[in-house]
Amino acid sequence: MAAVEAAAGPRVEMTIRGLVLGVLLTFLFTAANVFLGLKVALTFATSIPAAVISMALLKAFRNSTIIENNIVQTVASAAGAMASVVFVLPGLIIIGAWTGFPFWMTFGICAAGGVLGVMYTIPLRRALVTESDLPYPEGVAAAKVLEVGSGARGDSAEAQADSRLGLFAIITGALAGAGYALVTATQVFAAEVNGYIRAPNGGVTGLGASGSLALFGAGHLMGVAVGAAMAVGLVITWGVAVPVLSAMHPAAGPLADWATDIWKHQVRFIGAGAIGVAALWTLAKLAVPLWRGVGSALAAEARRKAGEGAQLPRTEQDIPIGTMALISIACLVPIAVLIAIFLSSGALSGLVVPLTVAAILYIAVAGFAVAAVCGYMAGLIGSSNSPVSGMAILSVLGAALIVAAIGLPVVKNGDVKPLIAFALLVTAVLISVAISANDNLQDLKTGQLVDATPWRQQVALVIGVIAGSIVIPIVLNALNKAYGFAGGPPGITGQPLAAPQATLITSIASGVISHDLPWGLIGVGGLVGAALVVVDELLRRGGRYSLPPLGAALAIYLPSSVTTPVILGAFAGWAFNRRADKRPNAEAVKRLGVLLVSGYIVGDGLLNVGAAFLIIGSGKGAPLALVPETFGLATPLALAAYLLTAFALYLWISRRGERA
Repeated sequence: MAAVEAAAGPRVEMTIRGLVLGVLLTFLFTAANVFLGLKVALTFATSIPAAVISMALLKAFRNSTIIENNIVQTVASAAGAMASVVFVLPGLIIIGAWTGFPFWMTFGICAAGGVLGVMYTIPLRRALVTESDLPYPEGVAAAKVLEVGSGARGDSAEAQADSRLGLFAIITGALAGAGYALVTATQVFAAEVNGYIRAPNGGVTGLGASGSLALFGAGHLMGVAVGAAMAVGLVITWGVAVPVLSAMHPAAGPLADWATDIWKHQVRFIGAGAIGVAALWTLAKLAVPLWRGVGSALAAEARRKAGEGAQLPRTEQDIPIGTMALISIACLVPIAVLIAIFLSSGALSGLVVPLTVAAILYIAVAGFAVAAVCGYMAGLIGSSNSPVSGMAILSVLGAALIVAAIGLPVVKNGDVKPLIAFALLVTAVLISVAISANDNLQDLKTGQLVDATPWRQQVALVIGVIAGSIVIPIVLNALNKAYGFAGGPPGITGQPLAAPQATLITSIASGVISHDLPWGLIGVGGLVGAALVVVDELLRRGGRYSLPPLGAALAIYLPSSVTTPVILGAFAGWAFNRRADKRPNAEAVKRLGVLLVSGYIVGDGLLNVGAAFLIIGSGKGAPLALVPETFGLATPLALAAYLLTAFALYLWISRRGERA
């Protein structure tokens, strides 16, 4: 990394201008992400778009550096993270517990939970970043963008690729990613290619694939082991679970609707159970490296107290673990106050003390667990694809069980809505912890690759979390007034936002408390997760192969439209690297391949930012549409263009790399 620092010039890292720019980008991107999350249940990662904008603007300052741009993207990355709280909070409107989003309550949930998530990642950094071989696809892509965009040069293998060619590779990939996404937005290309057929047993099965080159690029970056695991999960889902369950529950109408309904309302619970078991196993395996990480952090703290802090390597300087502990406790205090306020004016006012104590203990312990698991999943498949809503399902299960155990004996046959509302509130705090950790570890991976100082990034993300938390209640209240949410009071337009994830989480909380949740399906998922763990351990004993159980479990929970292009990208990247290994400039070719697919993520991300603001401004779901959704050639055109683009660009970058 010495070459990177030399190319960057003097160490200008955390600056007022960088923090201000990061906060402004956080405001903009959070607003866009809140709207998209409520409309289509997706948010976009903001790290790379923020890095690109930062490099373009800060070039006006002669002393701007790669690590200053890294701080900007770290602050702004909180926009993609904190907006995910909309997967829970609108449930409080839907069930009638709130009529709007109280500013200080909503801000406090997001800010205190988010900062707690940042603190929890401090001892996790060594276990999941420094001492881990997790691929962190988006973290690596962001680092490559920063290095090439800042004119930085690596050493050894990286130095073989000329920086201009590297920049050209990223720009080409970005244009391809943005161009494909733009044509998809016009509806000339289908946003998703899918097909469904009757299974031999009388049920239904099928497959879908999103037309996103960013997902293809993420697959290339995460590698073939994760891709193979996700392929196994895809087979379990669409080769076994959907055909079997659909045969047991026949339905009239289009096959696509039948298959989607079975996956959404049944198979997804199997996926949640599998994620739960795989997550617990992952936590168990993290115990030793986590213990070493905590020990290392304590040793660093001891050296600081002994006056040897200056001798610590700069890249190992986290926020001191003592400070981390104090801030974590400080975060729990306002959370407790908010919970007590929430309970004091309702039907559960007589249970303020036991419910508050139980909730704080649950948040403190389960929060660390979900931070670790979400951080691991972000390292495995990227923070954009990490199914935070899966953690929300597991979190709301725990919260609902706790509140049911304490509150149901008091409520008895009365209205259970206050219990559901309380479970949602606790889940919202836990999700704030999870999404913050999910994002921060990805950023810390980027920082590790560009030689950044960990504690500065941790401070930057705290600033980003607070900035995003300011915007969220303002935007939510505006959207609630204008549109409303499906199942809740109507808005001015009479066209409510679907808020699909919030509806799902609310129904799960209601199911636990009302005793009608499909525990059998969750239990089946747990058995599937256990089987995946056993298979992975047996493969690892052979020393050559692995099958990451969380990767397979995620493919059961996530829609095939997301997993299919990721799997395709993983195997295509493996084939590309195998071919490159037979060439003289193998490392240069593979490096350019990484830069090319990183460009896909850049272009797709930037296009999504623009599209989000167009959707907000126009109030239309497809403001760029040139043809109707029923355009007959959209699917074949999309399929042909997608495959040809990926193949042609691989071939082009391979030939350029061989001549480098």
